[in-house]
Amino acid sequence: MTTTVIGYPRIGSHRELKFAVQKYFKQAISADELAQTASQLRHENWQTLSDAGIDQIPSGDFSYYDLTLDTATLLNIVPARYKALHLAPLDEYFAQARGYQGEHGDVKALSMKKWFNTNYHYLVTEFDDDADIKLVGTKIFDEYQEARDAGYQTRPTIIGPYTLIKNGRFTGHKTASDFVPALVAAYEAVFAQLAKQGADWIQIDEPALVKDQTAADLALFSSLYKPLLAAKHGLKVLGQTYFGDVRDSYDLLTSLDFDALGLDFLEGAETLPLVQDHGFPADKILYAGVINGKNIWKAHYQDKIDLLNQIKGAAAQVVISTSCSLLHVPYTIENEPQLDDKYKRYLAFAKEKLTELVELDRIEAGDTALLEQNEQLFTQPRYVENETITKQVASLKEADFHREPSFEERARVQKAEFNLPKLPTTTIGSFPQTKEVKRNRAKFKKGEITKEAYDQFNRDQIKACVEFQEEIGVDVLVHGEFERNDMVEYFGEKLDGFLFTSNAWVQSYGTRCVKPPIIWGDVSRNQPITVAESVYAQSLTDKPVKGMLTGPVTILNWSFPREDLSLKESTYQIALAIQAEVLDLEHNGIKIIQIDEAALRENLPLRQSDWYSKYLDWAIPAFRLVHSKVAASTQIHTHMCYSEFDDIIDAIDDMDADVISFEASRADLTLLDTLQKDHFKTHVGPGVYDIHSPRVPSQDEIEGTIRKIVAKIPLDNIWINPDCGLKTRGNKETTPSLIHLVAATKKVRQELAYEN
Repeated sequence: MTTTVIGYPRIGSHRELKFAVQKYFKQAISADELAQTASQLRHENWQTLSDAGIDQIPSGDFSYYDLTLDTATLLNIVPARYKALHLAPLDEYFAQARGYQGEHGDVKALSMKKWFNTNYHYLVTEFDDDADIKLVGTKIFDEYQEARDAGYQTRPTIIGPYTLIKNGRFTGHKTASDFVPALVAAYEAVFAQLAKQGADWIQIDEPALVKDQTAADLALFSSLYKPLLAAKHGLKVLGQTYFGDVRDSYDLLTSLDFDALGLDFLEGAETLPLVQDHGFPADKILYAGVINGKNIWKAHYQDKIDLLNQIKGAAAQVVISTSCSLLHVPYTIENEPQLDDKYKRYLAFAKEKLTELVELDRIEAGDTALLEQNEQLFTQPRYVENETITKQVASLKEADFHREPSFEERARVQKAEFNLPKLPTTTIGSFPQTKEVKRNRAKFKKGEITKEAYDQFNRDQIKACVEFQEEIGVDVLVHGEFERNDMVEYFGEKLDGFLFTSNAWVQSYGTRCVKPPIIWGDVSRNQPITVAESVYAQSLTDKPVKGMLTGPVTILNWSFPREDLSLKESTYQIALAIQAEVLDLEHNGIKIIQIDEAALRENLPLRQSDWYSKYLDWAIPAFRLVHSKVAASTQIHTHMCYSEFDDIIDAIDDMDADVISFEASRADLTLLDTLQKDHFKTHVGPGVYDIHSPRVPSQDEIEGTIRKIVAKIPLDNIWINPDCGLKTRGNKETTPSLIHLVAATKKVRQELAYEN
């Protein structure tokens, strides 16, 4: 059988791309030097795939920032405000990703959202009425030619026109159908150029098909692909889907002139029945996603062989592939020399998944020794069960998930408790992780300084942070989180049941990489995690200081979860651990506690019919379990970022937090209309400026944003805050931005007092 992957990680085995791009932002290297690093990384990936024995190697899966942005740029879908800057092409590209503030002008970045049900973020394509869609870029051709010159005949990949449209944003009067002719012509031009260069195949990614499709959606898809597939210029076209099944569009897909279809047999609950019950055309190749591209556990080969045998019973031509791009897992377990082999033998990162594909191919060809060797791994338990925590979860009752008294009564109690002004100001939690902060942590980990010296440095940072917030007039303070590396990893390190890596980095967006912990066994808490820092910060001020925690659903979603336990049970274990921390904070005088659920939306099933039965029915109660036992006078906050919340607003209200802060600035506060329409009861802090951009918002800009919020949300329900934590920004941006935020809030308060 033939083997392939949908895509491969691009940040570099040791984050080389991240550091090179950041150097370019700081003007420490040139565009040519950045391009040189990128080329080296592409060559390393092609060589890795070739050396592993992968038969079909993709190209075009590399990006400086995001593949959706790459595709839009390739096709000239660049909003006029960025073109008006008259920047060099690479700088115009980064201006869309990060915003721009300089001698050429001041523009915000494109909106950023989660890529389907992953922790990866994409840049939302804007379709303006005057968009002149046409092929103008060369990236896909340059990378194909680069690979060919190096001796690799690759399969170029591109985000498909349907997914580009469905994930896009229409800023004028035109709708999706208005852009169909131009998109068809532009993609046909891509086909023609690749065919001219000697390409055999092109992979067009259409993951939007795994969501619920209406008749209008399928008509739109047909209007794009019927003319496009009639003009292939001799190319063979692979229509690639992932993250679910195509139950609504399967008959349409198999009827169109695709030469191959890529289907996900892992997350796609209906994929195998579709192929078996409806059949698969003999003249098409089925690219079967059977190796998990989103998790890091070694595959159980017998299960995979059984699955492949069923697939081969329905399809004449089968290629073994991954369920999605390997972008979502770390590079290689080879980068973890400190990890004991008793753990490593159960893990497969991107490079190891290449081996799994090839070994499955060899087993299919009759290599029984590989199958027997793999089977031995699954004959004994990986860990010892924690019976105490499993019994705790099993004994949970309905009352454990509900807080008393009512939201309205708590609001009255808390208003008297805190006596905050209208439009209270706060931040989301973290402050900049400066070089000094990172150096202090690194020295401690290397044993170069004592625990006492490490803690004293952090206390000094906390003191300075509290003093700064008091000086500029923030109403509810935070301690800055200088002791934390990552909002999930930090908690995982303090809980039993987690496994940690040193270099297992995964791209979240652009240059932002995360190192997800691995949920190895049963999760429990055996000591306080955040109490000391929170209590110290509170001792420095009479203003309330928020205790800062990460919620159970986010810890689960931003970790690599177990495959031998349901997500619900695993989340409830984490919830009980975080509940204990909440009660410890409350007992030690922390009266406002923020429990971040930044990733709540992330694992929401892509099909609406599955939202409650397969996710929200346990994810929302898991959050309520965390805070169900606190007093009425303790105020519970939560935070969510970079997702689409409009359609689950009722569920979010049902979390029963007292205050929630949202990312809203990149989406131009469009969420406010939904909050207003649905009479959202939870008090809310829509982010008033984008922290993922290096630009500093002016006081006037923030004033205008606050006025928009006040016009749509009851005044007593509004909080003012940035749209996310500040750890990724520098002090030179954070300091003026927060000064402007507080000053703008005071100005609007004065206006309201005058008007009333």
